[in-house]
Amino acid sequence: MGNKEFLKYLDKYSNERIRIRISVVQGKVVDVVVQYETFITGKWHPIVRYDCTHGFFHRDVLYPNKETDKQVIEFDKLETALSYAEQDLKDRWEFYKSRYLKKLKK
Repeated sequence: MGNKEFLKYLDKYSNERIRIRISVVQGKVVDVVVQYETFITGKWHPIVRYDCTHGFFHRDVLYPNKETDKQVIEFDKLETALSYAEQDLKDRWEFYKSRYLKKLKK
């Protein structure tokens, strides 16, 4: 099994990043984690995570109070799911962060 993990930064200040982990067996993607994280008050906070942890591909939107919104997202191939997750986080990280910060202030 081959595992790859890396970070992609979304802003020039390196305060917004996507953490990606891919597991491959015999050339086939068998597991993925794509997580958007933001740096607030001296530490990294996970905001949105795509993964297969419960046996199916889904998105978890995480909140400061530890609540989570889970949404199943169906794809035929994990390679497609991986591309979708990464693009969603690149396109919508500001929206996800804004929503998280609103909950943080309450």
